[in-house]
Amino acid sequence: MLEFAAVPAPDAQARAAVATALHATPRGLSLGRFADPAIWLAGCQAEVPAQAIRRARVIVFASTNAIAQRTFQGHGLSAFAPAATGEQVAEVAGNVGPIHRLAIAGDASVELVETNITSAAIDVDNGLSPEQFAAATTLGKDTADREIDAGADLLIPADLAVANTTVAAAVMGVLSRTEPVAIVGPGSGTTDAMWKTKVTVIRDAMFRARHVATDAQELLQVIGNADLAAEAALIAQAATRRTPVLVSGMFTAVAAVLAERLAPGTHAWCYAADITAEPAHVLALQDLDLEPLLNLDMSVGQGLGALTVLPMIRSSLELVSDEVLSVSTALNQQ
Repeated sequence: MLEFAAVPAPDAQARAAVATALHATPRGLSLGRFADPAIWLAGCQAEVPAQAIRRARVIVFASTNAIAQRTFQGHGLSAFAPAATGEQVAEVAGNVGPIHRLAIAGDASVELVETNITSAAIDVDNGLSPEQFAAATTLGKDTADREIDAGADLLIPADLAVANTTVAAAVMGVLSRTEPVAIVGPGSGTTDAMWKTKVTVIRDAMFRARHVATDAQELLQVIGNADLAAEAALIAQAATRRTPVLVSGMFTAVAAVLAERLAPGTHAWCYAADITAEPAHVLALQDLDLEPLLNLDMSVGQGLGALTVLPMIRSSLELVSDEVLSVSTALNQQ
């Protein structure tokens, strides 16, 4: 059985101290939501003000989904061919493509973690066997531990497999009791015919999982996949070890919802970088009680929303630190 240590709460006093210092001056107040990441990180670090991020790590989980092959009336469920998963894995492995461009800009580094698991077609079969579930979650936990032990102070989970959004939408549909037609969003270049295929697959998957909605581990095995299980485990383990997680995209948001159920209190260690038009993304952030920093409508995945926001978070830390120290100096001189 998958178990996690108790999740500690972030330091509420540190968070409150930074917020109070900002409210002490007109300039601090004028920062608005730009200051939010720095306030959140103050609580995570138990530091006033929060310190600069030293080692941001993007963890890209990669597996394949049998459901990516599914067709309905001759139409697939994605604008991407199933082979696109392998192509994107090769990009990441070769240190090319958008994820590496933005990682360089955000002073982050990338690790590709291949699960070597092909998840079954969730509309007719369990996505993961018990052994595959154990392997994926162990991989997620071990990856979190390895990264944190190596000095990571911000984790950015990411994914890239074709049909991952289908899996995540089905899971969030079950968790939120949302009808299949309402949980499926516009996708990336999805046609009406593709949308119908996706709805059909999600409808059948949700029906199969109707009796396991309250058990995150069972739900992941019935209609989840290796990437979702690994990400959920990584996020939960990071929270148990007081390490903040930047959540980007619908898939990772749903993984964070599952992580919260696996290890209650995890949501406090998560920050939502962005939001998309995907209903499952909106519902996931509502479930986590997280307000996204930006609305980029960027549905490409791969943690690109988080990497786009990362330079802004670094700037937030610098400006808020200056303001808090300025207020502290002024008080000491009185």
